[in-house]
Amino acid sequence: MRVLIVGSGGREHAIAESVSRSPKVEKVYCVPGNAGIAQIAECVDIKVMEFDKIVFHAKEKKVDLVIVGPDDPLVGGLTDALEEAGFKVFGPRRNAAILEGSKAFSKELMKKYNIPTAAYETFDNAADALKYLDTAKMPIVLKADGLALGKGVLICNTLNEARNGIKEIMLDKKFGTAGNKVVIEEFLTGREVSVLTFCDGKTIKVMSSAQDHKRALDGDQGLNTGGMGTFSPSPFYTKKIDEYCRKYIYKPTVAAMASEGRPFKGVIFFGLMLTEDGPKVLEYNARFGDPEAQVVLPRMKNDIIDVMEACVDGTLSKIKLEFEDNAAVCVVLASEGYPLKYERGFVINGLDEFNDKDGYYVFHAGTKKTPKGIVTNGGRVLGVTAKGKDLKEARANAYKAAEWIKFDNKYCRSDIGKAIDEAHLQ
Repeated sequence: MRVLIVGSGGREHAIAESVSRSPKVEKVYCVPGNAGIAQIAECVDIKVMEFDKIVFHAKEKKVDLVIVGPDDPLVGGLTDALEEAGFKVFGPRRNAAILEGSKAFSKELMKKYNIPTAAYETFDNAADALKYLDTAKMPIVLKADGLALGKGVLICNTLNEARNGIKEIMLDKKFGTAGNKVVIEEFLTGREVSVLTFCDGKTIKVMSSAQDHKRALDGDQGLNTGGMGTFSPSPFYTKKIDEYCRKYIYKPTVAAMASEGRPFKGVIFFGLMLTEDGPKVLEYNARFGDPEAQVVLPRMKNDIIDVMEACVDGTLSKIKLEFEDNAAVCVVLASEGYPLKYERGFVINGLDEFNDKDGYYVFHAGTKKTPKGIVTNGGRVLGVTAKGKDLKEARANAYKAAEWIKFDNKYCRSDIGKAIDEAHLQ
């Protein structure tokens, strides 16, 4: 079969790598792709929001399955456009992708169906939001309602910080139209865990857990980013917590979306906080996490095409998801200055080191092929992933592999997986 992947990041490279391993797949296409994806797929420079061009390309290449990676095209309705043209698509339709597209919608859904989450209020008027802050308990969380590249969440420790946050989001429009509405949320404490799940509209299957590192600098300092590294599984996501989440969070979410006339087919990413009062939902995403996909997919035993087709066809109940009994750690190699200002165009050396090394992966995110070689072309450049028999071995392997890569301006956090040591001490 012929598969078209939409997207250009490390997530899409991880998906492409899994897809290319399927014996069912004879050809992989990607729009727009990147220098790494181009080694296993035919890439065409079509932007992810150019729906008409994507549909035309799918027709021209006679593809059998389209996999939509990023949030923007899902929320914008790319799945709908492709389905109307007769294509089989993995990824939720527009009316289901709103689960990520609107924080206000998802909070209201959780409230209506008693899905555990933080207490909150929603405002579409800055003056009302500022007035509410005067009586709110600090610290507090401000969330831009719409998509903001994973950066539209502000944790404010003081009333003055919160007031400035409302100004940034709603008045200065730091995140554009995503800030037309704001969710003001209770600040939760505990361990954060990411759980990816496959859904077919009625059945939900849980993948292995993961834990992300959002802040740019060591010690969880600095600005929020798209993710500086991750590990899987989370040592804090126990069997007891998993059973609770399946009963009170995962299944109720899929049932709620179906009840609302918005059946969800694709991947629901659950961002959880493990509080003293039990797990609570911080956020939903309507697609694979990035970089979470880079540690979860390499550990999945199933043929990814079988699972995706079951999601599309509504037969997921027949699939038994299986993961390797090991661990994986991903260290993101970024450009110095990310997520603010950084230079591009530096030649990347050492990529060949990953050839034929079992259990080691280098997933491209911000890269570009040029006459002088593969160069840096973004803030997050590469995701270096390694497996190990346990988290400590996987982390050691990942940092060892990160050293194989050389480019000017290279930066990475040195403490990805520090929670592994804390878990060991408990």
